[in-house]
Amino acid sequence: MVRETVIQGGGGGDGTNRPAGGQPYRDGDDESRFQNELRPQSIADVVGQREVVDRLRIMLNAARKRKEPLGHLLFDGPPGLGKTTFATVIPKELGTECQITSGPVLTAPKDLMPYLTNVSYGSVLFIDEIHRLPPAVEEFLYPVMEDFRMDITLGEGLNARTINMKLKPFTVIGATTRSGLLTAPLRDRFVNREHLDFYTDDDLAEIVRRNATKLRMHIDPEASAEIAKRSRGTPRVSNNLLRWTRDFADSEADGRVTTELAKIALAKRDVDVLGLDRRDRRYIETLINVFSGGPAGVQSLGHSLNIPPDTLEDEVEPFLLRIGFLQRTPRGRMLTATAFQHLGITPPTDNPADQGRLF
Repeated sequence: MVRETVIQGGGGGDGTNRPAGGQPYRDGDDESRFQNELRPQSIADVVGQREVVDRLRIMLNAARKRKEPLGHLLFDGPPGLGKTTFATVIPKELGTECQITSGPVLTAPKDLMPYLTNVSYGSVLFIDEIHRLPPAVEEFLYPVMEDFRMDITLGEGLNARTINMKLKPFTVIGATTRSGLLTAPLRDRFVNREHLDFYTDDDLAEIVRRNATKLRMHIDPEASAEIAKRSRGTPRVSNNLLRWTRDFADSEADGRVTTELAKIALAKRDVDVLGLDRRDRRYIETLINVFSGGPAGVQSLGHSLNIPPDTLEDEVEPFLLRIGFLQRTPRGRMLTATAFQHLGITPPTDNPADQGRLF
């Protein structure tokens, strides 16, 4: 049986798994149960990421045959692609215990010690957002991962002494959305590293169909495909859109999700056929109306939209870059012809970008 110890950042200020200023989440709270009840429970239930799944099967089979702990494993990739899902499925496949924490919660080495003293042979310690570990905690983790040894310093100054505590061999699974922020010593201590990429529309449609069954809702196959193609290649987005469509169907119809109803529901949420939402279109329209399609600096765009520039860089621009609507040039951001074509707008003839072609 898998025992999970969970400490989540972003909850109450006391570090417990509770909403800020509220009561602890109860088992009946739909908000806290939604992602967990849709999460796959075994490696066979995982849809997509086929190459990653195949490699994980080999690792798991080898660990089971040798009756040894799995090698330390690092998952990296954009948010919502299943890093936590893989990290929680692995201990279930191995039939071992799992403890869960996150980098921002571990502010000092003493915060990590309760987890290390509770590890059992072959168990899993999952550290989410591991790139946010403070340097002191990261350095404390080096001998833990390499030699399964915890170095505890007692006293200060000339009277200080170090006690070495041996730990039972176990597995550290890390997850990060910013692998470039990991230091080389920490990254190299992970024996295995897997990168998760965006999902295809077919895989997302299958995820929507399976999750609709878990939610006991009827959805047409075409409606599943409609939700999938607007999900930005991300299962978390498809789950959120599925939940919204279910609410819309229960509120405005008989609960059955048809293709037409799915289109109406997603239009009501301002999600178009490519997955662009209201903020994406505001960004594009501002770049067209204020800056004639670009080039424009991110600082100027941020001031025009009243959105912090780092929010634009982290949340808005990556998807527009991925679908070919935006270019980052030395002079600033520029829209491509594909963006104008999608919006049905003729590119402005006085675009400053065109002036360079005259010389």
